[in-house]
Amino acid sequence: MRKGFDGLSGLVRNSLERNPLSGEVYIFLNRSRTLVKLLHWEAGGLVIYYKRLEKGTFHPPVGMEAGGTLPWSSLVLMVEGIRVLDSRQLPRYTLA
Repeated sequence: MRKGFDGLSGLVRNSLERNPLSGEVYIFLNRSRTLVKLLHWEAGGLVIYYKRLEKGTFHPPVGMEAGGTLPWSSLVLMVEGIRVLDSRQLPRYTLA
């Protein structure tokens, strides 16, 4: 977890073979899952969000593996420490 902007964007380019300037959010967890870094491209440049837990661990959602995708809502729940064990999305209807 010592990497900064250049190191993390290099990991995204070389290991994941993705473009760190695409606007996607890239998630990096340490081995003990007490630290998380989020790398994100915004209009002016790269941003790193960094959170260290004093107690407990981060629990990534089931199915999230290296290079996998994660909906924004699941990312927010993970960072806030909310673990969803069972969920389903209800259909939404639009008015014509």
